[in-house]
Amino acid sequence: MKKNKIKNRDEQIVRAFAFLVLAIFSATCICGFLLVLGSSFQTEKEIQQYGYSILPRDFSLEAYKAVFTSPGMILRAYGVTLLTTVIGTIVGVWISASAGYVISRHNYRYKNILSFYIFFTMLFNGGLVPTYILITQWLHMKNTVWALICPLLVNAWYIILMKGFFQGLPNSMMEAARIDGASELGIFFRIVLPVSKPVLATIALFYALGYWNDWYQSLLYIDDQNLYKLQYLLMQILKKAQFLNSDAAHSMMGSSASGAEMPTLNLRMAMCVVAVGPLLLVFPFFQKYFVKGITVGSVKG
Repeated sequence: MKKNKIKNRDEQIVRAFAFLVLAIFSATCICGFLLVLGSSFQTEKEIQQYGYSILPRDFSLEAYKAVFTSPGMILRAYGVTLLTTVIGTIVGVWISASAGYVISRHNYRYKNILSFYIFFTMLFNGGLVPTYILITQWLHMKNTVWALICPLLVNAWYIILMKGFFQGLPNSMMEAARIDGASELGIFFRIVLPVSKPVLATIALFYALGYWNDWYQSLLYIDDQNLYKLQYLLMQILKKAQFLNSDAAHSMMGSSASGAEMPTLNLRMAMCVVAVGPLLLVFPFFQKYFVKGITVGSVKG
C-alpha cells in the first residue's frame, strides 16, 4: 500500500513537471506571436529607437499599407495559394494513403520491394537540374499552376507514416469484410479510411502547411506575376522595399528618394501576420487528431 502511494506521488510529480514545461513552452510561443503581431503595428522609427514590442507606443498601419499597395495582386496570390493548397493536399493525402495501405498489407507480394523503393527516395533524389528539365521541358508545366502542385505531391515520409498506422489496424477487421464479400477497394473506402481519421488529418495538415508556406516552386517555375504564390509575392515586396532604401537606389533616384523611406523592419512582421493568418483558423480543426496520428503512425513500423 505504501509503495503504491509513493508510486502515485512520483507519477504526480512527473506529470506536474511535464505540464509546467509545456506551459512555459506554450507561453513562449504565444509571446512570440504577440511580439510579431504588435511589432507589425509599430512605426519604423520606433523599432529602430526602442526595438520590437508587443504593445506599440505609436500605433501605425504603414507596414500593412506597404503590403497592400496592390490589393488585387495580394488577393490573386491568396487565391493561387489557396487553390494549390486545397488541390495538393487532397491529391497528396490520397496518394499517400493509397500507397501506404498497399505496402502495409502482409499478403502483398511486392510490399518489401516497394517499401525499399519509397525509402530509397528519402536518401537520394535526381537533383535540381533533372527535376527542372522534367517539369519544364518534358511535362511543359512552366508558368502553369501544376508546376506549383506536382513537385510536392508525393512525400516518402508521409507514405511510411501511413504504412505504420495501417499496420496497426487489426487484420481480423479486413478478413471479416472479405468473408462478407467486400472487395479491396470497398475495404479501403468503407473500413480503413473511416477509422484512419487521425493519421489522415495529420498528413493533411503537413501537406497544407507545406503548400501554403512554399515559395521555392514559384521561384523556379513561375515568371507570370498572376501565378505568384503569397509567400513568394511577399518576399518580392520585401526585396523591393529593401532596395528602395538602399544607397544604390538613392544614388540612382537622387534627392527625390531621400525622404521616401519604405518600411522594412515592421514590414517583415506584417508579412508574417498576413501569411500565417489563415493557418491559425485551420489548425484547431485538426488539433484533436494531430497528436494521436503522430504517435500511432510513428510507433508502428
